[in-house]
Amino acid sequence: MGIGKTGQILLADIGGTNARFALSQGDQIGAIDYVKVADFPTVREAIADVLARRTGGEAPPRAVLAVAGPVTNNRCVMTNSPWVIDGYELQPALGFDRVHVLNDFEVVAWSLPALQPADLIPLGGQDGLSGEPLLVVGPGTGFGVSCLVERHGARLAVVTEAGHATLPAENEREERVIAALRQRLGHVSIERGALSGSGLQSLYEALAEVDGAQVPHRDAAAITKAALDGSCAHSRATLEMFCAILGSVAGNLAVTFGARGGVYIAGGIVPRFPEFLAASAFRARFEAKGRFQDYLRNIPTRLVTKPDASFLGLKTFADHNPD
Repeated sequence: MGIGKTGQILLADIGGTNARFALSQGDQIGAIDYVKVADFPTVREAIADVLARRTGGEAPPRAVLAVAGPVTNNRCVMTNSPWVIDGYELQPALGFDRVHVLNDFEVVAWSLPALQPADLIPLGGQDGLSGEPLLVVGPGTGFGVSCLVERHGARLAVVTEAGHATLPAENEREERVIAALRQRLGHVSIERGALSGSGLQSLYEALAEVDGAQVPHRDAAAITKAALDGSCAHSRATLEMFCAILGSVAGNLAVTFGARGGVYIAGGIVPRFPEFLAASAFRARFEAKGRFQDYLRNIPTRLVTKPDASFLGLKTFADHNPD
């Protein structure tokens, strides 16, 4: 049942550890409830608890749920938690008229047109072309990629598994690093080889192997900290290679999708070091596509810094899909 833009909607961003819920009414998004996934055996019980506290237990007509996992037929089996999010089960069980279950990176793509200059840090390029595809890439626990396409007034967020594509090398040093990674991993994907938390750690270890360096064990957070505070030259070199590879991969994806509206960097890693990224080879590598350099030069790249961008995406999706 469509309720238009003025009806109340339950919005949720559900990860493996934490889930966040809010109610929207008209153009307003209410306060966000934070829930630990471990505190509830099922998502149904978590939602019922939120509704008991916020609406006296009454379900609003619609719910739009972002989930950190693949969605098939409005259903997601979470990879890092015991929850199964099934929109068709939740709908009658809790009294909703409609429940939409979306991949979390699909939701980030939906947020892009609603982001304001204060939510973004520019990283080069022009203004972007109105109505052209908008691409978002995000190194975090994994490597998310989604593209928002608008045609004839309709919008569609294309969800991908681009993080599992093969990691490319742009120079001999990167070829040697990828060869070292191949010995460990077999197939070296973008996500496992570089552009994720575990990927950054793999890159750190493979680069040490190539350089014959003895370095202490560090996870992604420690590598980033040591790179930024100047205490470890190897960590800094690793983070520099991470940024360069991110530029190459983002440029590859921009030409793949024809993302002339703009390319956005999201995820949990890069917002921690915007100045480092801006000073890195990221943008030069983004544009380094030979005869298509001018095509890439015109595409803006921006870092998303808004912490609750997913709720903007959930609301934008709901507004464009009223039924």
